[in-house]
Parts: sequence; structure tokens; C-alpha cells
Amino acid sequence: MMADNSDAGTLDAVCGRLARARRVLFITGAGISADSGLPTYRGIGGLYERGPTEDDVPIEVALSGEMFREEPSLTWKYIFQIERACRGARHNDAHRVISEMQSAFDVCVLTQNIDGFHREAGSRRVIEMHGDIHELLCEGCGYARRVSDYAGLDSPPRCPHCGAIIRPRVVLFNEALPPQAVIDWYDARRDGFDLVFSVGTTSVFPYIAAPVVEAAQADIPTVEINPGYTEVSALVAHRLRGRAAPCLRELWERYRSSGGRAGEPSLGRQRPQ
Repeated sequence: MMADNSDAGTLDAVCGRLARARRVLFITGAGISADSGLPTYRGIGGLYERGPTEDDVPIEVALSGEMFREEPSLTWKYIFQIERACRGARHNDAHRVISEMQSAFDVCVLTQNIDGFHREAGSRRVIEMHGDIHELLCEGCGYARRVSDYAGLDSPPRCPHCGAIIRPRVVLFNEALPPQAVIDWYDARRDGFDLVFSVGTTSVFPYIAAPVVEAAQADIPTVEINPGYTEVSALVAHRLRGRAAPCLRELWERYRSSGGRAGEPSLGRQRPQ
């Protein structure tokens, strides 16, 4: 039966699922960083819902691999805008809760986010499917550099070694996913998960929705935390309709106050096919 609210009953049901879990997967999107002051990209008030950019092209085109190759200064213009929206922000309580849960569970984080907040909060097993905006790369000579922010960078920035325009180590639209991230994900899913959370993502990318779909098909418990309706809302076993930080904090405190006791018989561990 689907739970479509954030009341105490739903939270207690999810606590029961946690009490029977050992390996927990968190799939996260921009919504988990909203409480850090970062804008979401899709969904309620999303950046990608505002129509064409001031250059009269959709944001997905401006931030595409094709545009970067043809007119890198235009792509960098909007990369700088996204970075400025992140500048000075830090991880929030949602990221902290997931990190704290490592004390009780084998936690894996599969994130679309490029802000680096999960690692900053202390999560150890993080698969950044879209990269990290703080890592810069020259595809010409291989020069790489990590920066705390883009203050002081030229627009567009150039490689100090070969003079080529460098790029952030992030996945632009219509580009392939990073091979190492894909390998890390297949390694992580090999042993299966006992509980799958989808947090702050509209799940429009197939590789983000797929773990939820596979878990639901295998009768592995699934939970969605999101204020809006998403591509996976109809599939999950439990829905918490709210912001990530307060929902996760309340869930974690309830679990800890219960001593990790389950209210239902164990379903056993199952693996995705």
C-alpha cells in the first residue's frame, strides 16, 4: 500500500524498514541541497523551468557538450552562474543525517549533484554520477586542478600549461557518464540493497530512476522524500512529502529513539536482478 503523506505513521513504517536493513542506498538530487540555499533545476521553482536563457537558447543547450565544443564561452557563462549560486554554501542537515547513518548501516550514496556536499558532510561511499564542479580539467594536456570556488578565474578559464580552454569535471547535457562512476555503481549494486531512498530528485534520468524501479520490482522497500510528484512517486512503498533535511532528521531521530526495533516481521534481504 502506498503512503502519500509525511505523518507519524509513515515515518514509523520507514523506521521499521530501517530496523530490518543492513545496506541502504540513497539516490539524491538537487532537492537535498535546497536547504543549503542552492536552487533546484527541475520541479518546483526549478532553474530549468524558467524558459530560454538571456541568450535565447534553452539552458540544456547552453550547458550541452555540443555547445561547449562550438562556443565554450557561452557554456562557461552559465557554468559561472551555477557556481555563483553555490558559492559560500555548505552541506546541510540532510547530508549530515546520511553521514551519521553510516554508524548503523552500510550506506551508499548515488548522487546527481555536483556540489560535493555529501563528501564534505563525511559520507564515505559517494558515487558522483555528474562529477564535481570544483574539479577543473584540461582535455588537451590533462592538467587538473581542484578549486574551492571560481572567484578569480578568467571567463572562460584557460590551461596554464597549453592555453586550451579548460572545463569543470562535470557531465554536460548529451555527454556520456564518467566511466569510473559507472564502474563504481555496478560494484556497489552487486550485493544488492535492503532499502532504497530517492531524495530530492525528480528522477527524469533513466539511470537515476532505474534503481528505484528495480527495487520495487524485486519487492525491496523503497522510500521517496520530495515535496512534489516525480517519475517514481507511483512506484515507491512510502512517500514523505517534504523537504529533505527535516524529513531525514525526524526519521533518524525516531529510529534512534526506538533503539532500532522493527515493528514488523523481517522481509529478508533480496538482490536486484
